[in-house]
Amino acid sequence: MNVEKLVEYINEGSLDERLEAVYGKSDVAFQRNRYASAADEFARIYGKDRDVSLFSVSGRSELSGNHTDHNHGCVIAASINLDIIAVASLRDDKIIRVKSEGFPEDCVDISAYSSPKSEKFGTSESIIAGMCAGFLKDGYAVGGFDAYTTSNVLKGSGLSSSAAFEDMIGNILNHSYNGGVVDNIEIAKLAQYAENEFFGKPCGLMDQVACAAGGIVAIDFADPKNPVIDKLSFDISGAGYNLCIVNTGGNHADLTDDYASVPREMKAVASALGCEVLRGTDEENIIASVPALRGKVGDRALMRALHFFEENKRVEKQKEALLAGDIDKFFEGVIASGRSSFCYLQNVYTTKNLEEQGLSLALCLTDIFLAGKRAAWRVHGGGFAGTIQAFVHENDVEEYRRLMDSAFGEGKCIVLRIRPEGALKVF
Repeated sequence: MNVEKLVEYINEGSLDERLEAVYGKSDVAFQRNRYASAADEFARIYGKDRDVSLFSVSGRSELSGNHTDHNHGCVIAASINLDIIAVASLRDDKIIRVKSEGFPEDCVDISAYSSPKSEKFGTSESIIAGMCAGFLKDGYAVGGFDAYTTSNVLKGSGLSSSAAFEDMIGNILNHSYNGGVVDNIEIAKLAQYAENEFFGKPCGLMDQVACAAGGIVAIDFADPKNPVIDKLSFDISGAGYNLCIVNTGGNHADLTDDYASVPREMKAVASALGCEVLRGTDEENIIASVPALRGKVGDRALMRALHFFEENKRVEKQKEALLAGDIDKFFEGVIASGRSSFCYLQNVYTTKNLEEQGLSLALCLTDIFLAGKRAAWRVHGGGFAGTIQAFVHENDVEEYRRLMDSAFGEGKCIVLRIRPEGALKVF
């Protein structure tokens, strides 16, 4: 269908059933306008007579396993109902053009850009080229296309806007040139390859998997090249709970060393025990070695290492709780994870600016507001600044939103649902 007819098709409600399946009934009108506007923008940039398809890739939220994946640990993560959408049309050459809302157009000749270029590290061009190289490496087809994308996965929110973009390029290639046969987990692995080799960032795999897979997933990174991924079918939204992400508006400047210190210190403990990562040793060995290790790695590193092992055990218990439909046990693990992150992992505020503790304040207010209620809360993502998460019952969510918005600014509390589908072709 050409883009002009597609806009009519969307506006008359013909796509509503599909939109409801992906986003939920209450979100259909918003998504109808959003997709129609994206198609109009594609037509303005690339022409109204082009035949097009629609694609979506969700953002993600880490539910448990705070700072464990980089030491080959375990996590639980989920796709959410914020996403990046794309309107795309095939070309008959090897040029890929992507215009993302708010950013300059990327134009990549994938026949010429087929191996990593250090001067392109850190650019979206490198992601596009890397995804194509990854597809070819694994025996899949690639080709040119034009795409317009828009995203409500906010940058800096800890919801993985960059991983969603990577998965989106793979999603378009999958359905446009491979008949949709490439599994979403394989797309996630290729996204990691693109980010590691072409973008120049040694990232893990959690973000890409959680954005692509859909629903809730438990991931064990004991073998990071072949992680064990289990889909968990529990419906948190169906149980009456919203996932609230509170953006405290903290300053992310000069936090690079804070973030890097967590894996660095964990790996220092592992190295002192003759291992590359903590998954190569165990908690008992570390506890027995505390007297010898304190002077070598420092007390904080030891606490962070012990957090790693306790967090892995929590993830396993929370996985079992979700499989059994026991939301109380799951929530118990969420709160324990948050307390461990605050006390032992120590990633809730930076020691460089002790007066700015937005995450601490948000957790404190949440603790008071939700005290005695069936709910759960914790730091979200990397920490130090940014966001917390809270599982809040639908009966309490509007009052909680008002409290958080009054403290941190209008719109800072984002009320989400777990989305059952991750990367998909919408039309």
